[in-house]
Amino acid sequence: MDRQSLIGIVLISLVVGIWVFLQQPAKQPVAQPKSAVTAKAVLSSAQGSDASPVRFEPAPQRTLTVVTPLYTVRLSSRGATVRSWKLADYTPWYRQENPAARVDLVQPGAHEFGFWFLAKSDTIGSGGVIDTVKAVDVPFTFDVNTDRVDVKAGDSIVITATAVTEFGGRIVRTYRFAADHYDVIAKLQMSGFESVLHKRAQYVNIEWRGGIRYQEQSSVEESNNAVAMISEAGNIAEFEAESFTDTRRDTSMAVVDFVATRSKYFAVAIMPESGFSGKAIVSGIKIGLPNEGVMERYGVGLQAPLAKGSGGVTSRLYVGPMQYDTLNAYGLTGIMNFGWKWIVKPIGEYFMLPTLKLIHLGIPNYGIAIILFALLMKLLLYPLSIGQMESARKMQLVAPLIAAAREKYPDDMTRQQQETMKVYSEYGINPAGGCLPLLLQMPFLYALYSVLNLNIDLRQQGFLPVWLTDLSVPDVILSLPFKLPLFNIDQFSGLALLMGATLFVQQKQAITDPRQKAMVYLMPVMLTLMFSSLPSGLNLYYFVFNVVAIGQTIWQKKFSKNQLTLADLKKMPKKESWLQRKMREAQEMAAAQGKSLPGQPRGPVNQQPRKGKK
Repeated sequence: MDRQSLIGIVLISLVVGIWVFLQQPAKQPVAQPKSAVTAKAVLSSAQGSDASPVRFEPAPQRTLTVVTPLYTVRLSSRGATVRSWKLADYTPWYRQENPAARVDLVQPGAHEFGFWFLAKSDTIGSGGVIDTVKAVDVPFTFDVNTDRVDVKAGDSIVITATAVTEFGGRIVRTYRFAADHYDVIAKLQMSGFESVLHKRAQYVNIEWRGGIRYQEQSSVEESNNAVAMISEAGNIAEFEAESFTDTRRDTSMAVVDFVATRSKYFAVAIMPESGFSGKAIVSGIKIGLPNEGVMERYGVGLQAPLAKGSGGVTSRLYVGPMQYDTLNAYGLTGIMNFGWKWIVKPIGEYFMLPTLKLIHLGIPNYGIAIILFALLMKLLLYPLSIGQMESARKMQLVAPLIAAAREKYPDDMTRQQQETMKVYSEYGINPAGGCLPLLLQMPFLYALYSVLNLNIDLRQQGFLPVWLTDLSVPDVILSLPFKLPLFNIDQFSGLALLMGATLFVQQKQAITDPRQKAMVYLMPVMLTLMFSSLPSGLNLYYFVFNVVAIGQTIWQKKFSKNQLTLADLKKMPKKESWLQRKMREAQEMAAAQGKSLPGQPRGPVNQQPRKGKK
């Protein structure tokens, strides 16, 4: 095996290894230690207990429903908390079974956007014990008499909820709902609690504790994109739960812009008002589910100081889609992950996403828009791809000369390498000439993955009436009763198979060396298996991209007037590449020391096959 084949196999193995590692299924912990946390325990922290160390004046338990054109929210008088937050324009993955269902981002049974603070229980004769007062233990009274409020387009409404303690303390919560905005202005104000708060706990926490309710069929896919984050002075730090049994909790250290959590397509963010002097808080947990599923829940919140038992926090609460233009209106585009900040992110955010949206303005069908987008990208990347093709063509032209050298010295690897380098030098061939154009294309490919994989505009968008009815999920055409080892997949995507077939044709066009025959089959098979779990919109792009590349190669070989020949190569100006120089220097050093390069048989550099005696 020559150096180029070896490098290729090593790189393929590395890519496959990383992919397999990232795709490892979630497993429930074998043992449940005392610190283990279950999904029920995660939600119980938001639901509260049966008693509170501070006694409040009783109030009737009510549920108030606020309906706007964008969402429907149910507020509970227990803590003035959120019981449900349904988005009017989005349906869950099981929409065909239940067309009336809408995306609800609140966990079943949870009381979200609650609050808590620490109180001295000795105020009610409990021996000086410090206990937690949770929102769900506090009875509030709404200032609205009806159980439903409709907010018409262009209008807004303010809902006020008040709770009063037996000793005169007051907690007031207000929500301002605007019909045309996803964000809600929320205020929490406390007064008269100086005798209750512990001197070391002069603060109140307001939190969205239970994370985002999953809306897609694959919990693994949702969890792969779930994360919590804190934005401080424009810098975003992400937090992920890494184990199945331990929770993680972090706080901010600087000026807070927002604290947020996301799933694959939806987000919850809390944005404090200007001048906020408290902290942002995130917490997370990872839970194993049946059938190798995964659930990740991230809580986010703000901790506001209370001076002498009074104070509070004003914030904007965003609960809605992770749609770029919508997030941009609230300064929350940092929630979306476009990839590496300095190279990949600008390509995806400022070029690819706007370009795809512009194409879609004239083409309602997203499948056709992706095809046109693939053609445009192929055109823009043509200068790089032509360099790859020219390098491959040069290698094909000198392949017979290299093969002849191998046949002439079948048992002398050192001499084979010398003759190969001699051919490369004589015809100006750079063995790595096709690698640089490929590397330059990688940032575009990573940005493309982010744009097509996380673009909510593709969610539940179809291409063809029977096949490819949702471009945001794999188009499964075959399911196995078992999972393939190593890759851990049991379903095959139709477009992934087509993509693999076109890649096979490309490999056949480019690789002529018989010793690299395995590469022709290895790459298409590997990528077909890897891409079978990707969204069909992404595979549609790669399929079209490959088809155009095949046509481009055929045209260049059979119809182009400028057909390159060995004579042309020999006449071209020669410039020794960095790789060629290093390989030559290594061979010269080995020859000077009478050694062979690693992986080659020892012996003199000019060793020749022994001749028989006359």
